[in-house]
Order: sequence, then C-alpha cells, then structure tokens
Amino acid sequence: MARKQSDYLAALLAEEEGDAPSPSPAREALTERSRSTTLLGRESALARVASGEVRQVTQLLLDPARVKIWSGNARNYDLLTEAHCRELIDSIIAEGGQKVPAVVRRIEGDSDHDYEVIAGTRRHWSISWLRANSYPDMMFVAQVAQLDDEAAFRLADLENRARADVSDLERARNYLAALTAHYGNHQTRMAERLKLSKGWLSKMLKVAALPDEVVAAFASPYEVQLKPGYALAQAMQDENAVQVITRLAAHIADEQAQRREAGQPSIPPTDVLRRLLDASKAVEEGWAPESYRYMTDHGREVLSIQSINRHGVTVRLHAHPNADVEEAVNALRDMLAHLEATGQGLKR
Repeated sequence: MARKQSDYLAALLAEEEGDAPSPSPAREALTERSRSTTLLGRESALARVASGEVRQVTQLLLDPARVKIWSGNARNYDLLTEAHCRELIDSIIAEGGQKVPAVVRRIEGDSDHDYEVIAGTRRHWSISWLRANSYPDMMFVAQVAQLDDEAAFRLADLENRARADVSDLERARNYLAALTAHYGNHQTRMAERLKLSKGWLSKMLKVAALPDEVVAAFASPYEVQLKPGYALAQAMQDENAVQVITRLAAHIADEQAQRREAGQPSIPPTDVLRRLLDASKAVEEGWAPESYRYMTDHGREVLSIQSINRHGVTVRLHAHPNADVEEAVNALRDMLAHLEATGQGLKR
C-alpha cells in the first residue's frame, strides 16, 4: 500500500479509536493545507448560495393527498385519466419512484393541504393513482419555491409549452384567466412577460372565448387546436352565426354521445369543424346545413343532409354493396321527423 494511503487510513482508524499517532511535521503541514483548502471551498460555496448565484434546493417526499393543484395551472386535472398518464405511470414504476420533482409552494389557512402544485400536475395525478392501485407507499417528490401568482403562472406556462398533451384550448383558457388576474387586461404587457408574439397570443385568447356548447361538439377538448379553433372563433364574431353554430353544435354533441353509447368511432374533428363552418357560411342564405346523419347499427352511413336553404333540403343517399331500399326509406322518414322537431321542416 502506498505510504500516503497507509498514513491516511492509519489516521482515520486512530481517530475512531481515540489514539491518533503523533503526525510528522511534514504530514501536519499537509493536513493543515488540506483543511484550509476545504474551508475555503466551503466558504466559497456558501458565498455563492448567499449571493443567489447558486440555490440550495430541498426535495420533499409528500403525501399527494396533502397537496392540491394550483387553480392557475393550465392543465384540467379532471380530464386526466390512466390512459393519459400511462407512460408516466409505467416510467415511475420502472424507476422505483418519481425521479423529476414537481414544483410546489407552501399554502396557509388550509387544514386539508400543506402545498399546491405549480408545475407537475400529471406527476401528482400519477402518484395519487399509484397509491390507490397497489403502491400505497409511493411518495410525491417536490421542491418548494417561493413565487407570487404571476411568477407561478410564468413557470407553469414554460413547462406546459413543452408538453404536447396540454391542449391548445387548455392553454388558451389559462391565458385568458391570467390576462385579467395578472396583467390588467393588457395583452401587450402579457406578451412581453411571456416572450410571446402579440398576434399569436391574440389568436389564443379568441380561441379561449369559444363557448362550452360549441366545444362539446368535439369528441374531446383536446381536439380543439389553435388553427381550426381560431377559424371557428372568427366565424362566431358574426352575431347571426352564433345561434346557428351553437344549435348545430348541440346536435353534433348528441350524435357524438350516441356513437359513444353504441361503441362507434367518434366524428373526426375535421368533420366537426367543416360542418360548423359550413353552418356559418349558410347564414347568408338564411338557413344552415343540419347536423343529421342516419347510420346503421353497424356504423354504415345511409343518409346525410348536405344543405338546407329557403328553397329546400339537399340529401345524399350513400351507395353501398349491401344497401337496403327499406332502410333508405326509414332514413328519409327519420330525417323529416328530425327536421320538424328542430324547426327546419319543409313547411315554412
């Protein structure tokens, strides 16, 4: 064993046994230099922490039940499901716990919660799900930050921009709420603080104003993306189109519900958007295309309405190798009854 290493081990053992050998003058000088270097390094590190150049970060292991989601976060916690978080859940299980800490801040005056999540909503949901499903000891890993609401909003927004699973509609509505809460309804100031284009922010805020009745026409709010959502918001600037689009959206929402109950695929978002925009264009003629389609029990389309105006109704009967005349007649009868019930009947 090398002499330096031997002396080092001997000194350690002697310290533990309380019988340290008398060091040689050379070894004493070396030890003193090492101690001085260590103290200087520690003082330097403390100075960097005190100056703010380096932050001391403390990670906590928390019971997720004692942590709530900050209301200013964009993500809709109620929309999260096991399917949405499956990849994250599997990753946490494989790694033996949560590796990337969430960001929380302490709250006062709430007997049920000690912290609120600023960034890390999916991690909180996933840990909560795991604790309820065979992993009761799984803990929520978080680091505590001291942030005011505006700083918390900016931090959460930065994280959400990197998350593909945060819908444009969620972010848009989050921006709309923040515009009033943090920026005094000044879009320019908000855009500057968030380092965003003013034009892009303006579009997001318009999408945020889409009413829930119209959003319900889509199979999921996640399908309302910025570009098509902005086109729909622009169409609803016409007061005459609002009622027509809203009424049509309600019909589409009913159709979506019927498809879910029957186990059929939902109407694609591109089709929903086309039908809603067609309705707004038809306002000029005084009537809008009706959201009616007759489907077989097997999901095959038999009949659909193409347009309705003051001159009449244009209907498409869909050809199919197994087309049935009696079924087509039933579809026509059902369509006429539907038009009468919605005020679009032939008697005008």
